[in-house]
Amino acid sequence: MSDNVDVRDNPAQHRYEIAVDGDLAGFAVYYLEKERIVFIHTEVAVAYEGRGLGSRLARQALDDVRGRGLRVVPACPFFARFIKLHPEYQDLTRPGESSRVVLGEHDQ
Repeated sequence: MSDNVDVRDNPAQHRYEIAVDGDLAGFAVYYLEKERIVFIHTEVAVAYEGRGLGSRLARQALDDVRGRGLRVVPACPFFARFIKLHPEYQDLTRPGESSRVVLGEHDQ
């Protein structure tokens, strides 16, 4: 990919964002809960689909989370699938921790 791609945490918006040549191409929404981060939704703009940007976003977000010493709850189906397919990130989760764990905790 020859485009200039940048992934960064935007804590004010509670999301990791991926930009291509300065334009927002996608994001992964999260919330923090003590020592864990709960990913709840991932989206890539239609114009940027099929370029691997979702995977790049997930990989860089998870690398950042690892560096911050947080655990991951993949309530977002995209993040859950990504982690399942990439064993190098499975240590960030606890077995059985998924959307069922967080339903009701955040919204109460």
